[in-house]
Amino acid sequence: MIKPRTPGGGTRFSGVVGAPADSSFPGSPYTTLDTTPLSREKPYLYVDAQGKYNVRVPAAQRGTRGITWANGVTPGRTLPIGDFFVAKPSDSVQVINNQLARGKHLLLTPGVYNVARSIEVKRPNTVVLGLGHATLTAVNGSTPLDIADVSGVIVAGVTVDAGLKKSNVLLRVGKKQGCGCGSRGSATNPTTLSDVYFRVGGPHIGKTETALEVNSGNVLIDHTWVWRADHGVEGFTDAQRWNTNIGRFGAVINGANVTATGLFVEHFQRYNTVWNGDNGTTILYQNELPYDPPTQADWMNGKVKGYAGYKVGNRVKTHKLYGGGVYVFNQHNPSIHTENGFEVPKTPGVKLHHIMTVNLGAGTIDHVVNGVGDAADTTKNGAPVYITDYPAP
Repeated sequence: MIKPRTPGGGTRFSGVVGAPADSSFPGSPYTTLDTTPLSREKPYLYVDAQGKYNVRVPAAQRGTRGITWANGVTPGRTLPIGDFFVAKPSDSVQVINNQLARGKHLLLTPGVYNVARSIEVKRPNTVVLGLGHATLTAVNGSTPLDIADVSGVIVAGVTVDAGLKKSNVLLRVGKKQGCGCGSRGSATNPTTLSDVYFRVGGPHIGKTETALEVNSGNVLIDHTWVWRADHGVEGFTDAQRWNTNIGRFGAVINGANVTATGLFVEHFQRYNTVWNGDNGTTILYQNELPYDPPTQADWMNGKVKGYAGYKVGNRVKTHKLYGGGVYVFNQHNPSIHTENGFEVPKTPGVKLHHIMTVNLGAGTIDHVVNGVGDAADTTKNGAPVYITDYPAP
């Protein structure tokens, strides 16, 4: 598995045969993991030798390196198309939920689905596969997709879109309980989000408190882009957009043992990512802070200037991040400062490997992490400020 290059931040490799060594980082701009701790390939639609449609559902794997199909078909299961309800945008949520309750998987054909009540995935091992990035748009403040505290659910190829009325959450995995977490989930059969994208604003006004909330444990987030539009087509000035396209938090991870491989979270108005669950792992994190705070007063976390792009909760004891970048481009007001790109508890079990901040032309990030690292400011546009390891060994 290879992850893409980030602006000025290098290239990330995980479980890639022949990947370059990263021992001279940042001189050589690579972050290399010999194996991928947890992965699951995205389900895909195919036609078999008899001309029948099926969906191949690859199995989750741990500690992998190289391709999975060298010795035959990728391990997993095959589902005939008859096991799916093939939905179209004109189908009501009630019809979709009835089909899911009957035991059907869900295949969403391309288009925009207006969702006024949640599509509810309650059965373990349910597959929700979108074609053409089928879009679920919140109506009347709904949560378009709500996944129960069960194992093995797979959601792939779906875009979740905020609507005109503010939603509390756009996609929820597991019910948040008093302990701040959902079920433990399954380490061998994790609920998985693959190519699931979130949009708050852009083609139309969007509002949400949180885009993605993960409360279950043992969840895999693979290549997920969580985006608030601070540059859209609605015709607003930056100041107007700041108060119109509302997105407070991008990804909030409350469950334990959650893994993210390729997490991209951008432009949210408070913390872009908050990781409260213990024993989390992120491989490649990319973040742009919001472009559009009108003033420094609009971008304050109490007495602290701004919100870190990646926040690990104060009670977390163990966490690992490999290859992370936080970028700033305060185009509306270049005088705005953000104190830290990353903010984590100071404990030996929380480890950040190869992190950086960079200025893209406006604004300043004063430090990389917890007051450590030089400022990314307009004196070094496009020149990253690196920390190889935090805490330092």
